[in-house]
Amino acid sequence: MGKGCMTATKYFLFLFNLIFFLLGVVIMGFGLWLLLDNQSFIVILNNSTAVKVACYILIGVGAFSMVMGVLGCLGAIYEVRCLLGLYFTCLLLILLAQIAAGALIYFQKDVLNEEMSKIVTKVLDDYPGKNTTTEQAWDFIQRTMACCGWNGRMDWSGNMVIINSSQLIFPCSCQNFSLATGNSSDNGFCEALTPDWPVYDTGCAASVESWLLTNIGVILGVCLGVAVIELLGMILSICLCRSIRTEDYTKVPKY
Repeated sequence: MGKGCMTATKYFLFLFNLIFFLLGVVIMGFGLWLLLDNQSFIVILNNSTAVKVACYILIGVGAFSMVMGVLGCLGAIYEVRCLLGLYFTCLLLILLAQIAAGALIYFQKDVLNEEMSKIVTKVLDDYPGKNTTTEQAWDFIQRTMACCGWNGRMDWSGNMVIINSSQLIFPCSCQNFSLATGNSSDNGFCEALTPDWPVYDTGCAASVESWLLTNIGVILGVCLGVAVIELLGMILSICLCRSIRTEDYTKVPKY
């Protein structure tokens, strides 16, 4: 490889690693947002250890990506073969892990849906209408996605407040204003005039699936873009590593 080509490869790899570092910041920030935001779906799933673990994994992957970005930058700028080799190996492992995770989610989607249904049903059964953090999150989801329950309105049939009430009441955040007006509350329970609740018939599971199908092009595009960036980083790092004949460690700053 010519000197000019090697220099171009080195700085392209540096730029790539800067992007990779910023991507790690975004991933870690997303994981932190899921854990800390009071209106994120994670609040609904706070009893699910698996979902919490997934959030911590996101934070860990983001931090790991940031470290990898720094190592890649150092390896590229100071032409250190061991760092470039380590960087290539880590990228390969990450790419394989992403493929395995995608396959696992695809083939276990029915199991995941069943687990989600159990968790949400328990939340709805214990919903007391006191505007707690969990209730605010679920009310926000039902309002914004125009849905009721996870599989449908009947998911609310096990709620003890509704069962024990002497009035006909329904969750206010489920209300379909095209069917009835008069109740303007965004949370808690509202009184129904007839036994047929004026609520959305669609469950939130169907709304989530519809949203995913609508945005599948964007989701696949992002996943493909990340994979292409990772492959590009692997190619650049291995090319630069092969072109380095001798290592001059005197160029590496000492701390």
